[in-house]
Amino acid sequence: MGKTQEKVVVTQEDKNEQIHQMVDNLVKKSHTALDIIADFTQEQVDKICEAIATAGEKNAYALAKMAVEETGRGIVEDKTIKNMYASENIWNSLRHEKTVGVIEEDKELGLTKIAEPKGVIAGVTPVTNPTSTTIFKAMLALKTRNTIIFGFHPQAQKCCVATAKIIQAAAEAAGAPKNAIQWIEEPSIQATNDLMTHPDVQTILATGGPGMVKAAYSSGKPAIGVGPGNGPSYIEKSANFERAVYDIILSKTFDNGMVCASENSVVVDNEIYDKVKEEFKKWNCYFLNKEEIKKFEQNFIDPRRGTVAGPVAGKSAYGIAKLCGVDVPENTKVIIAEYQGVGKAFPLSAEKLSPVFTLYRAKNTADAFRICHELLDYGGRGHTAGIHSNDKKIINEFSAEMDACRILVNSPAALGGIGDLYNNMLPSLTLGTGSYGANIFSHNVGARDLLNIKTVAMRRDNMQWVKVPAKTYFEHNAANYLKHMPDVHRFFVVTDEGVADLGFADEITDIISKRRGNKSYEVFKAVTLNPTIDVIKDGVHRMNIFKPDAIVAIGGGSVMDAAKAMRLFYENPDMSFAEAYQKFLDIRKRVVRFPKSNDVKLVCIPTTSGTGSEVSPVSVITDGKTGLKHTLCDYALIPDVSIVDDQFVEELPQRLIAWSGFEALGHAIESYVSTMATDFTRGWSLEAIKTIFNNLKASYGGDLDARKRMHDAATIAGMAYSNAFLGLEHSIAHAIGSTFNIPSGVSDAVALPQVIRFNAKRPEKLAMWPHYSVYRAERDYAEIARSLGLTGSTDHELVEKLVEKLIDLAKGVNIKLAYKAYGVDKANFDKKVEDLAVEAYGDQNTVTNPVSPLISQITALMKDCYEGKGIK
Repeated sequence: MGKTQEKVVVTQEDKNEQIHQMVDNLVKKSHTALDIIADFTQEQVDKICEAIATAGEKNAYALAKMAVEETGRGIVEDKTIKNMYASENIWNSLRHEKTVGVIEEDKELGLTKIAEPKGVIAGVTPVTNPTSTTIFKAMLALKTRNTIIFGFHPQAQKCCVATAKIIQAAAEAAGAPKNAIQWIEEPSIQATNDLMTHPDVQTILATGGPGMVKAAYSSGKPAIGVGPGNGPSYIEKSANFERAVYDIILSKTFDNGMVCASENSVVVDNEIYDKVKEEFKKWNCYFLNKEEIKKFEQNFIDPRRGTVAGPVAGKSAYGIAKLCGVDVPENTKVIIAEYQGVGKAFPLSAEKLSPVFTLYRAKNTADAFRICHELLDYGGRGHTAGIHSNDKKIINEFSAEMDACRILVNSPAALGGIGDLYNNMLPSLTLGTGSYGANIFSHNVGARDLLNIKTVAMRRDNMQWVKVPAKTYFEHNAANYLKHMPDVHRFFVVTDEGVADLGFADEITDIISKRRGNKSYEVFKAVTLNPTIDVIKDGVHRMNIFKPDAIVAIGGGSVMDAAKAMRLFYENPDMSFAEAYQKFLDIRKRVVRFPKSNDVKLVCIPTTSGTGSEVSPVSVITDGKTGLKHTLCDYALIPDVSIVDDQFVEELPQRLIAWSGFEALGHAIESYVSTMATDFTRGWSLEAIKTIFNNLKASYGGDLDARKRMHDAATIAGMAYSNAFLGLEHSIAHAIGSTFNIPSGVSDAVALPQVIRFNAKRPEKLAMWPHYSVYRAERDYAEIARSLGLTGSTDHELVEKLVEKLIDLAKGVNIKLAYKAYGVDKANFDKKVEDLAVEAYGDQNTVTNPVSPLISQITALMKDCYEGKGIK
């Protein structure tokens, strides 16, 4: 007697493992194909895609017939059109699209974009459009040199496999590698999930029900999915309602309404509602009565999901009516339920995927918009909304207000939404719904969405510039230019009491008085040493009364800075002070925009030889409440005319000669080593440096020729820093000078040697500016030293000799190089120094320092400045 054969029991765990292995095998083969196709040329890829398109179009009818027979949904003729659309229209849009190698190149911007495949694509297809979606996704994948593995809907497995086999054979005959197109042979939810979550699948392209799309997004992979559509269509009273009705019936009957973009509800203005209803009836549309609506609500909608019941989607109107227990004529095209509400209490307001829609009567446009909003919010946000109207204003308002990524105007939504047929949208069978519908894309998905696009960015130097006043007049008595200055008549003279007491303001008004024709002037002499916001406001108030067409600023930097700010706020009353001093990295890209031109002309006449404000785009204004100095910087602040007339500095006190001389020297040296220094600005910087070193002591000693040269040098230094900007020395000087009332120039002199030594050391943190290609501050300082005739065997030695020469120059004009020498209390300084370091870090000048300083380093530098470290 033989042994009884034991029955082999296959556990669920064994089945799961078999599915894992099956999916893993598909993915491995797909990667082998990917390695091959990734090296294909554009010509090879296009040849393959054209073969897929040809095969899809050739078999369009047979595959459509198989789909209807297998799924029991849709219309063969319409599915044939879908297959042809997926082949013909999609390929036509892809035909000339570059998806291999360089796809964009902008030589001017130095940007090149290179297309690369994403990798293995998991393609999930729906039961509603099975064969056409298979053609579409395969063509999209291979056009972008990806490979694809399909997980077909179980209810459409046979027709999808037949489609995949046809296009696979066509692709391989055209040169595609084996296994570039694959599919799961035995479909299941687990198999599809395993495919989507496989670690070697790079992207998911999912079309299906909400559960499947959610699973795709939950896979941890980049997923391109589509959300549900519950799109409304609004027939506004100005519409060609006969065409609108025709379009809607066309859309709803096309493949029995299974295109997700098709109209699910129609909203009609009260004025034309009855006409529209009659027009629908003419086309054999059946209107449900109240009892029939109740039957539909019970049978048409799945109560668990709140959406169309599975057996209903894609059936004919007559077939759906039978399922719902309602008698309608066999020739019924569309079933219509007149409705009033939206939401769970009104089941038929949900997505329908069938030749059924709800009809709403709107009281007016606002009411129609409200209903459309509610319908979109009930399962259709982000997808599609239609409007039929001849009123451009209402079309624009509808487009702006609806939370839909496709706004279709005077079109059948099903055929309009997929693109290309009724509009110029990208043809696609995957319609993104954006963040409204929890999708990554808000457009019709195309080839570009399946590409990794590498951007090659060539290094480029930012375009730079040289901007100075349109006119700069110099030499003795140059102020006489005001006698002939054209196109101005009303002069607002800005100065301070000290300058006015010297008679300089009177000299200017005397020149103005000698002008021919109409002329008038007003003198504003309330500018203080460190002009505050209140001073600026006072000046603007006076200007609003006087209405000048020219401002003449005569005085030191404070006066000229005040005049710049007054013009700015006079011509731009809506600009705030806080906006005006906002910091920037690049003046061309700043957040707060200054005016591009000025109607009021600004003339600046310096009476000191240091600030360079007469040619600069800078205005330093003090906040009277905090005591902090703020730097306003923009080329809108540049004076129109600069008059460098040495007659106004002949009687300059010695201390001002010394202080302003070191301020100008700081401008010249810092602009030379700035990260924005160029060959255009360094010449100015170097000329100013040499002139100041050669003439400051003599000017201090009473040499008027040297004083004239110093006056010119200050303006030349101003031109340099106006375009190259400054550095950390000025940031420190501003912070400490304003806090402890140390004169500008003195605070510059104290900080200058310390900052030079700091900048000349190889930096811990590198400065950021494309034009500044390599750290060079030590070399730049050494070059300054050489221009002054200093010698040394190394750059380091030359830098130290430059510092020593600075120290000697300061001693020669009685400037002490330590803040403690100016009565700054040590305890008070130590208490404030860390906050001052933060303030200096935030100063606009720090941005272009050749070394990017840490706040802790600025604190240390300030302490060195206090003690005068290394100053002999």
